[in-house]
Amino acid sequence: MLRIFFIFTIFFTSPILANTFSVDMLNVRSDGQSMVYSEDVLKVEVGDTVAWKPKDKGHNVEFIIGPENVDLPKKSRINQEFSYTFEKPGVYFYQCTPHKSMGMIAVVIVGGDLTNLDQVKKVKVFGKSKRKLEQILSLI
Repeated sequence: MLRIFFIFTIFFTSPILANTFSVDMLNVRSDGQSMVYSEDVLKVEVGDTVAWKPKDKGHNVEFIIGPENVDLPKKSRINQEFSYTFEKPGVYFYQCTPHKSMGMIAVVIVGGDLTNLDQVKKVKVFGKSKRKLEQILSLI
């Protein structure tokens, strides 16, 4: 009986299946783009966590769009590491508040679910973010 309990505990209650991904907040990426996140499109599974890490000063994370009925987190503080565990599938669009018009936008796709992609396509972005959003959508 103890053996069954042990096996059940390992396979059904262990967070081993969840992953943590890291996204850097950068002034310049290795491909020459400035004011960017290290990942424009990140694909994760439900239960995975993303940690955004400021590698340069002046950046944050502000979620603009997520799946229906999701309470998006408040924007993070400037220059602070921020983590979020994705519990609902869909597309999450986010930006760096101070650099949103400079193209510092990105998406996380959770569980391969694109049902709210039309919302992302309709988001109002300005400056360099218009072209950046087109690039991101072409990668999805």
